[in-house]
Amino acid sequence: MAEMARLPKPLVEIWQWQNAGACRDLPSEMFFHPDGERGPSRRKRENKAIAVCQTCPVIEQCRNQALMIQEPYGIWGGLTEDDRLAIIGMKVRQSIPHAS
Repeated sequence: MAEMARLPKPLVEIWQWQNAGACRDLPSEMFFHPDGERGPSRRKRENKAIAVCQTCPVIEQCRNQALMIQEPYGIWGGLTEDDRLAIIGMKVRQSIPHAS
């Protein structure tokens, strides 16, 4: 589950970008994997979803939102679950001081 404490306050101005999402009228199944989906079928679905994201006028807002709240599921802002984990992990590693 997403980190709820990280969500912005429920103000229209903060969430309005979602109305312009290229995914708005598409089935959620395109962006969220069904139970047990793996391998080529999962990659194919993810690639189709990412292609939609690449045409989206609010891709940056979507990506930033997903990273900020550490969204654990689905394609957000053109990033898969694994992509987001890698970015979040990289940020965590960069924030840890190196031992001398």
